[in-house]
Amino acid sequence: MKTTRMIFTLALVLFVSALGAQVAPIDKKGLAIGGYDVVSYFSNKATKGDAKITATHGDATYQFATTANRDTFKKNPSKYLPQFDGYCAWGVGAKSTKFPINPETFEIIDGKLYLFFNGPFNGSNFNTLEAWNQDQDNLLKAANNNWPIVKTSK
Repeated sequence: MKTTRMIFTLALVLFVSALGAQVAPIDKKGLAIGGYDVVSYFSNKATKGDAKITATHGDATYQFATTANRDTFKKNPSKYLPQFDGYCAWGVGAKSTKFPINPETFEIIDGKLYLFFNGPFNGSNFNTLEAWNQDQDNLLKAANNNWPIVKTSK
């Protein structure tokens, strides 16, 4: 009985952890990208920021791993902000909708940051970056065309 309870508890923790990997681009408290450092993506790393090293842009608070990254962001925020307001690029391009993102699933294309959903969906893992990579040119074009309408949707 003790073993069954321990296995159940472990499974529950893993399930909740997997669900927590998906975040809104800006959460209810105004934290952007789950606290990940948007400048670090341009070094091909998804790095969690430090809650003590922040910058505000628009209605969002961005966290940074270093003061140098924060200062770089402040000089040119638009260079580092994710496309589609941080929503899943595949969702905007393929489904014309806003999906949450996994801050560790990203791609830099032509100097721009794109974020993707990567987590449990209908009983299995769905990494939208893999689907994106199969038809990137068409999905990127569709996402850019869809965004003006998707942006204003709830």
